[in-house]
Amino acid sequence: MTHPIFDLKGPHPEPSSLVAFAENHLVRESEQRSDDCLEQALKTEGAHLFAFAEGKLVVKHDENIIDPLFAPYEIAALEPDLEAAVLLGRLPSGEPRIAVPVNRTEATLEEPFKLADGRSLYRQAMLPDELLGQFAQAASLIAWNASNRFCGKCGSPMEAKGGGYRRVCTACGHLAFPRTDPVVIMLTIDVARDLCLLGRSPHFPEGMYSCLAGFLEPGETIENAVRRETLEESGIRTGRVRYHASQPWPMPHSLMIGCYAEAQSSDIRMDDLELEDCRWFTREETRAMLARNTGQDASHPSTPPKGAIAHQLMRDWLDWPA
Repeated sequence: MTHPIFDLKGPHPEPSSLVAFAENHLVRESEQRSDDCLEQALKTEGAHLFAFAEGKLVVKHDENIIDPLFAPYEIAALEPDLEAAVLLGRLPSGEPRIAVPVNRTEATLEEPFKLADGRSLYRQAMLPDELLGQFAQAASLIAWNASNRFCGKCGSPMEAKGGGYRRVCTACGHLAFPRTDPVVIMLTIDVARDLCLLGRSPHFPEGMYSCLAGFLEPGETIENAVRRETLEESGIRTGRVRYHASQPWPMPHSLMIGCYAEAQSSDIRMDDLELEDCRWFTREETRAMLARNTGQDASHPSTPPKGAIAHQLMRDWLDWPA
């Protein structure tokens, strides 16, 4: 038996473009950067900065207007740590985009400034897609630079180079580059019964079910990670695996790799240390869940909100052409 979900056809030409944090058209030039590229960018007319405090984005929130961009003269009042700034890239027009940590906390920020985390930014549609994608890049690089201040080989201080796109040990010369942590997230399909497998972790909002997920381990293919994680969490054996879409996930610097997996067994043996529930859902149940807002009614299951790759995997399963 076959199923069109494992063929090359699909409901969208590029489903990755439909998830949150995916749109980002900055010209990064990460391999062709001079050592003074950040300093030159800060002097360029039209440069704008994203400000980060306590790992969150500082936004100007005035009535219905939310603005995450600061001109260099505006950022001065927030006491920016320019030595820890990162040059993200440039718009096609040449305008630089920069990210910088500032010496402020939620308690010391005055109106109209507020802090917003990544989940709030996309769930509440606080930013346009392009700025949301730039935020994802900025948040990941700010977090990586902050956690790599010392050399992993000799313990000496590391120095930012290339506008924050690499770090060099001041003693032994060890080079470090920004990291991305790959995570597989998969919707397992029982083709014969036309069901999908979803679970819920204890930390989910009440009533929310999602795709199973887990970190890809060293020396492991994406396909084998999908099979291993599905088996470990649910006891379900899977065969064919089909990559579908990916999503930058800046909490702090992951890449969600969305896949479909074909079930080869049906009896669930849930890992109750990872999940508090795991079950099969029909198309009708999945469609009803997608129509509900997360946490709207805890007595009825719901899904992650639109913009999450799990939501897109479920939606595309329903919309796949027969």
